[in-house]
Order: sequence, then C-alpha cells, then structure tokens
Amino acid sequence: MLRGFRKLRIETERMTLRPPIHSDFRAWTGLRAQSKDYLTAWEPSWAKDHLTRKAFTNRVYWAQRSVSGGTALPLFLIRRQDEALLGAITLDNIRRGPAQSGTLGYWTGQPFARQGYMREAITALVHYAFTQLDLSRIEAACLPENAASRGLLERSGFKYEGVAQSYLQIDGRWRTHVLYAALRSDRRGRTDAG
Repeated sequence: MLRGFRKLRIETERMTLRPPIHSDFRAWTGLRAQSKDYLTAWEPSWAKDHLTRKAFTNRVYWAQRSVSGGTALPLFLIRRQDEALLGAITLDNIRRGPAQSGTLGYWTGQPFARQGYMREAITALVHYAFTQLDLSRIEAACLPENAASRGLLERSGFKYEGVAQSYLQIDGRWRTHVLYAALRSDRRGRTDAG
C-alpha cells in the first residue's frame, strides 16, 4: 500500500519527488509549453486542452486517486535549492499478486535535460519501488532512436529485453519501442537500481 498522498515524498541528493498539487499549474504549464518541441517527438500527441487549468486539475485528481488506490505513483521533480519544477516521473500500471511490477515513464523540461536529474530520480524511485512497495520488476520502454533515453535507462541499471511492435502512439503514429527492465534481484549482471 502506498503512503498518503500529501505525505508521499522521496528525497534525492538535489530534489524532492512528490505528487503534483494544484498550485503547480503555472510551473507545469510553463515548462511544458517551453519544452513542447523538445517533448512532442517522444510523447503521445497532446490533446487540444493539454496545457489548460482544467486538464491539469484532472491530472492532479488522477494522481490522488492513483496514489491512494496503489495503481500508480506520479511524481514531480522539484529542485530543493529553488523549488523549480524540473520534470516528472511516474511508476504506472502497478500490478500486484504474482507480477509485483510496474511501468516507468518520465520527462524532463528542456532547460534541465542532461544534467543528471532524471537518473537521480529513476534511481530513487526504483529503490523506493523495490524496498517500500515490494515490487520485483520495473519496466520501461522508449523509441529505438531515442539514444538519450536508452542511455539513461542503461546507466540507471535497466537491461535491454527486446522490441514491442506498435507499442504506443507517439506523436500521432503507432510506434515500435525497445523494452527495458530492472529487477530487484538482477542476476543478469550488475545494476545500481535498488
């Protein structure tokens, strides 16, 4: 079971990972708008109302329901030194029972890319998932040509597992993805995750 929504905090060296709250709207919409060209090549198509307050409010309510229901852990990356929103990371599709697994997704605003923030966040969230949520497997997928994301996953201890044809709609088209996973007891080689 996940901790209460308001109390959920994961601390890293430079950041606090926490669920989104209504007062994050301006920072979120500003960062997403500023990073639109950088993000849209790698993400599902944005709805027409993607950057509206109503859409963000729905996102916050979804986050609250997901955390309280134990189905997802959507977190914003907040830099402690100045409270800047850097991006977001989500552990979604949390499956219990024999699976004990979840799916990792993430994005970083363009001004904060390639500064090690997401690796720091992934390492902390995977550790939390293994030690606090008792998950055994964390999966992630990205486009084959997304060298930055593939490198990030590999540096974060994820191992390549294969290819999924027409896995997700990205930028309006069904796209094949490469699949990665981190295991709590990884016998496939050294991993820093968890």
